[in-house]
Amino acid sequence: MSLESSLARLHLDRVDIFHLHNSISETEGGAALSARQVLGDVVPAFERLREQGKTRFLGITGLGDTSALQEVIDSRAFDSAQVVYNMLNPSAAEALPTNYPAQDYGRLFDHTKAAGVGVVGIRVLAGGALSGSAERHPIAGPAPEPIGSAMSYDADVDRARRLIPLVKEGFATSLTEVATRFALSHPAMGTILVGMATPQQFEDALAAVQKGPLPRAALDRLSALRQAFSGEPR
Repeated sequence: MSLESSLARLHLDRVDIFHLHNSISETEGGAALSARQVLGDVVPAFERLREQGKTRFLGITGLGDTSALQEVIDSRAFDSAQVVYNMLNPSAAEALPTNYPAQDYGRLFDHTKAAGVGVVGIRVLAGGALSGSAERHPIAGPAPEPIGSAMSYDADVDRARRLIPLVKEGFATSLTEVATRFALSHPAMGTILVGMATPQQFEDALAAVQKGPLPRAALDRLSALRQAFSGEPR
């Protein structure tokens, strides 16, 4: 299994947490696993690894069909879930406006809270789009699409730029700062993953985290700006 290969490469006997990264869907096919496969096949295999002392906690990556993700989280078989949550798609926490151009994650945080599942925020910068720039560092990965918000990276960048008033009005010094602090503003969030390609990007992310969650006024302003996205093609 991949965990055993990873432990050998890391020269470790165990890891603290082991995540299933396959997309979870309503039906089986390709690299995606159905909720039935996850609960019937993956969970017993993961539990054996835990019984063998090779991992302490079990997790999933919350990509796929919303109903399937909810089913797996509601099962309480996992301790952790990586959940998509960013300024372009806050649907893990709140209902989206009508005809909003993003996948609706159906208030997934309600499910993680009820099941006692810890949350790792992912795609908090929407794959880099929430920098407001389409330019990517030479060592950065290719622009991801779709990632739960727009169907194209360029569309995400365009909408991100329409959130620049948050910076101009003094809520933060950059879009990436706003995005990072937004992700930390929800009480369900345990920790976040922030992609970075340079030491400066790490320093910037750290500085944003140290500033703490966004104030209520910034969140309200963001919500108002986001209303304009409703009805646009995804």
